[in-house]
Amino acid sequence: MKKKKDNRNFIIGIDEVGRGALAGPVTVAAFLLPRNFQFPNSNFQKISKIKLKDSKKLSPRQREIWFKCIKENQNLFYAIASTPPKLIDKINISQAANLAATNALQALIKNYKLKIKNCRVYLDGGLHLNTKTLNTKYLILNTKTIIRGDEKIPAITLASIVAKVTRDCRMKRAHKKYPTYDFINNVGYGTKKHIKAIKKSGHSPIHRKSFKIK
Repeated sequence: MKKKKDNRNFIIGIDEVGRGALAGPVTVAAFLLPRNFQFPNSNFQKISKIKLKDSKKLSPRQREIWFKCIKENQNLFYAIASTPPKLIDKINISQAANLAATNALQALIKNYKLKIKNCRVYLDGGLHLNTKTLNTKYLILNTKTIIRGDEKIPAITLASIVAKVTRDCRMKRAHKKYPTYDFINNVGYGTKKHIKAIKKSGHSPIHRKSFKIK
C-alpha cells in the first residue's frame, strides 16, 4: 500500500526539562520547524562542528551556541511555559509537565497565529497534551508522543535545547538569592552538595517539597 503524502507545512516539537530536579520549575518548549528547513550558511558555520543532539548530550557551551543561532534565525519560532514548584507539589510532576506542554503549544499557536491543521505536533516520550483545553479540532489527529523523540525528531531536539538553556539560566539567577544550595552548578538537580545543603538548611521557597531525598 502506498504511503499517503503528508502535506503539512510545519513540524512542532515539544520537550521538557527539569522533571527530575529537586528545585525549580519544570519547563517546556514548543518549537516550530518548517518542513525540510536548513540553517543558512552564516549560522550553520557556527554549529557545523556541533552535531544536533538532545540537550543532555551537549555541553553547556554547545547548547548556548545552538540557542544563539536559533534566536538569530527569523524563520524559527518557539514558545516556553513553566510550572512552578508549588503547583508541582499539588498536582504531581507528570501533570505539571503536561500542563506546561499544553501552555507552551497554546502560546506558540497564539503568538504566531498558526493554523494547526498545517502542523504536525510531536512530543517527547512521557509528555501528553490536555486536548480539552486546546481550542482546535485538528489537534487530536495531528499529535503524537514519541519515545526518545529528542533523538529522532529534530524539532523535539531543538525544543530540548531551548527549554534546557532557558531553565538553566533561570536556576543560575536563583543562585544569587539562595547561594546555600549551589544552584549555579546543579540547576536544581540532586547533587551530593545540594542534598547536604537541604538536610542542613531545609527547603528554600523554590524547592519541591513533595520530592523525597535520600
